[in-house]
Amino acid sequence: MMAVYLSSGTTSAQQKPLFRVIAFFTGKNDKAHISFVNEANRNFPKLAEKNHFTYDTTSNWNNLNAEFLSKYQVVLFLDTRPETSGQREAFRHYMEHGGAWMGFHFAAFALTPSAYPQNWDWYHNEFLGSGQYKSNTWRPTSAILKAENRNHPAVRGISATIKASPNEWYQWENDLTQNKDIQILLSIDPSSFPLGTGPKQHEIWKSGYYPVVWTNRKYRMIYLNMGHNDIDYENKTDKELSFTFDNDVQNQFIINALIWLGNK
Repeated sequence: MMAVYLSSGTTSAQQKPLFRVIAFFTGKNDKAHISFVNEANRNFPKLAEKNHFTYDTTSNWNNLNAEFLSKYQVVLFLDTRPETSGQREAFRHYMEHGGAWMGFHFAAFALTPSAYPQNWDWYHNEFLGSGQYKSNTWRPTSAILKAENRNHPAVRGISATIKASPNEWYQWENDLTQNKDIQILLSIDPSSFPLGTGPKQHEIWKSGYYPVVWTNRKYRMIYLNMGHNDIDYENKTDKELSFTFDNDVQNQFIINALIWLGNK
């Protein structure tokens, strides 16, 4: 598969970038995820220019190799995950030797049986800590998120609660609060309930604790359960009804997190 690069040209010739970001994506699975990938690749170059880092992209997952990754300080997974053993081994080596990672929404998805089975224990159980996907809300709706740790650099300067963009929210197999390595940064605030509109009642959350953003203290990483735009499936227009990056406060959190990852 041919590599696709979008060199953002985000820093002036006189200014050395603070760090370099490479975003991996597939962009073929679910129109809502494709919408987010396209939106991310439109918006991150602008955010990079403003915050003095570079942003490149590739849809060639074979670029998950030591030589290619050595050029970058931060890796992003915009939608999916690597599938071959070589790609997975290279990513694990990168992370275990000082690399940094940010993943969005579907990048953590795993469900056996499905097209994305849980067949990578290190990634889903140790690195992310979440295990398999358990359930989700529907339709994509906005939520109020609660800041769990105001001292973390990604959360610093963010208000106690923020309103997130519409999203499909995931619940996980593992209880992240019981994992000593996991530090939860944002969770669903109880004021969000009921969350989701249905029509299936089990897809409307009415209570409970749901982590949305977390980091693993053993690695330089942040996972964000954000990245599923609302699409007009019902009327079969496939029109985009919401955008993840149409949210300045949420964008500031993402940039805070990215700068923390990139500035070791």
